[in-house]
Amino acid sequence: MFSWKVLAASLFLYWVGTGLGISMGYHRLHTHRSYKLPLWLEYFLAFCATLTLEGGPIFWVATHRIHHQFSDKPGDPHSPRDGAWWSHIGWLLVGESKHSNTKLMAKYAPDLARDRFYVLLNEYHWVSVLLLAGLLYALGGLPLMLWGTCLRIVVGLHATWLVNSATHMWGGRRFNTRDDSRNNWMVALISFGEGWHNNHHAHPSSARHGLAWYELDLSWIQISVLKFLGIAKAIRVAKVTSPQAEREAA
Repeated sequence: MFSWKVLAASLFLYWVGTGLGISMGYHRLHTHRSYKLPLWLEYFLAFCATLTLEGGPIFWVATHRIHHQFSDKPGDPHSPRDGAWWSHIGWLLVGESKHSNTKLMAKYAPDLARDRFYVLLNEYHWVSVLLLAGLLYALGGLPLMLWGTCLRIVVGLHATWLVNSATHMWGGRRFNTRDDSRNNWMVALISFGEGWHNNHHAHPSSARHGLAWYELDLSWIQISVLKFLGIAKAIRVAKVTSPQAEREAA
């Protein structure tokens, strides 16, 4: 079942789905509009995100905007104050996640709801996973399909869910935000920089989450590469220097 080629393919797809799709796409671009890309590339990142089985763009963006509006208060869809298990996965199983209620979620993501591409992608977000699973099975049989689809998706889901749960319970707090957000380096490693969550809640519109030199932020590195290539524009970055950040952390 295991081979290094299968592992390499799975890691590549993990980067495509969770790194490009969720972190760079759904979160920093579509939700917070912390930078701009050509429309075709914006669409591509959204498509990549659907490979994670985390829902369509309107659902994901609306849910996250609601989280910021009511962070760790009544109305937050996944606050650990309602229980660690609830914030990690329970809210999706029995909460009002409303995956398919496009009209209701469009209230919180009107920019996406006006775009026909995002409406269709939101409704049929699961199709890409089925197509990928079939392609992987055709190319490498059951091992490649299981590793590149099933195992990869499970790991990616928990990486995102740990941002919802662990980074509101464990870690340091550089900024005195009005919620329980924390900076957690372990979560940051597996989520392409999303674990610097206290930094993010203090500066939600910043494309850069790792504000100190030692806070590895892979998505910020990728955005910086696109900036260097002249592709990423209007990049918003928190105006906090590393020395200032160190003083606030003390």
